Amino acid sequence: MYSVVGVRFKKAGKIYYFDPSNLPIDKEDAVIVETARGVEYGKVVIGKKVVGEGDVVLPLKKVIRVADQADAKLVEENKNAAKDAMAVCQNKVREHKLGMKLVDVEYTFDRNKIIFYFTAEGRVDFRELVKDLASIFRTRIELRQIGVRDEAKMLGGIGPCGRILCCSSFLGDFEPVSIKMAKDQNLSLNPTKISGLCGRLMCCLKYEHDNYESAKDSMPTVGRIVVTSYGNGKVIALNASERTAKVLLFDLGKTLDLPFDDVVEQE
Repeated sequence: MYSVVGVRFKKAGKIYYFDPSNLPIDKEDAVIVETARGVEYGKVVIGKKVVGEGDVVLPLKKVIRVADQADAKLVEENKNAAKDAMAVCQNKVREHKLGMKLVDVEYTFDRNKIIFYFTAEGRVDFRELVKDLASIFRTRIELRQIGVRDEAKMLGGIGPCGRILCCSSFLGDFEPVSIKMAKDQNLSLNPTKISGLCGRLMCCLKYEHDNYESAKDSMPTVGRIVVTSYGNGKVIALNASERTAKVLLFDLGKTLDLPFDDVVEQE
């Protein structure tokens, strides 16, 4: 068993576990940690807890210290410097006539590296671009190609539902989403109806999928004749989330929403 704290480096970013040692660390504290890409500044989103070996990546790295005001100031300076670096890189991309779209720029906390995130339809030969950027910033340069879902997560926006994108507000990881989920939920298969701003299937199709899967065995079939406590009828629609079926009752001449338990298909 390991004592850990959960640290997030970006809003809605993935949570990583670190060893808090004996430091007085509480949830919402800012901390300085050692990561695979160097020293980083993050926020504790999960307070001290004990987890099993299967929940951590060994060797477990330690929290170096709790961050102070000077560290927070440096983070803000890095963000401002990243904006300037983005303008410089955009000019260089145009100068080299590269088929790539710059999405975001990030300095590591210790300024040992600048990471440029971009999208492109195919492979891009950016070797000359890296040379130019390295000569200007005199630090390590990394160009990282990302997908359209990651681009939406970084840039943010308003989804078709009128809310801030899930990926940029609270989703730490992308989960697989399939067209089968839309079919199981009786949604329109029109791509414009079930696609997000990124052009991929909306992440929210996953939210109710488990509920539909668990209800599948007890769901009647649309169009089948059924027996209910109100008499015989025909199933005309289903609501898996509420576990009810809309049944046209022959004797009453009207439709009622009935629980699945009260709807039995005739043999």
